[in-house]
Amino acid sequence: MKSVILIGYMGAGKTTIGKVLARELGVEFYDLDNYIEDRFHQTVPAIFAEKGEEGFREVERKMLHEVAEFENVVISCGGGTPCFFDNMDYMNTRGETIFLDASPQVLKEHLQMGKTVRPLIQGKSEEELIAYIEESLEKRLPYYRKAKHTLKIEVIHTKEQIKDYVEQIKIKVKVKNEK
Repeated sequence: MKSVILIGYMGAGKTTIGKVLARELGVEFYDLDNYIEDRFHQTVPAIFAEKGEEGFREVERKMLHEVAEFENVVISCGGGTPCFFDNMDYMNTRGETIFLDASPQVLKEHLQMGKTVRPLIQGKSEEELIAYIEESLEKRLPYYRKAKHTLKIEVIHTKEQIKDYVEQIKIKVKVKNEK
């Protein structure tokens, strides 16, 4: 099996779906942001604050190249990872890339349900949040659409939905590997 690399906007479900997918496939799961934090002994927001976005994106690129060298893994990338350097083209050479495509409304729902503190959206009203998501998603879509596969994501309320998405990914990846 080639590695599976999940991309998409924050709140699309990359980590939630990725963990279950890795467990089902019997492979390791890597969340790129967590990997960066473990390697640098700092949170992503702290690295961002210390090095700026440009410095963080350099770190992220280096860690992406490190983690993508592992074989038979599932990787969940940060929402911005595909949008810098040649990251998207590189990921396409390293595995099966899957864009978890969620509408701004679905992303808003997930972000509001999530327990993760996300500095980029903290303190935004519902209207501001939707406007922010729409604006940044529009900029990122050309990169996300370079993925080998796309999976439409709706609001995830149940474990059954997660399992259904995992099954859809397994079918996409298997079909691709047999060609």
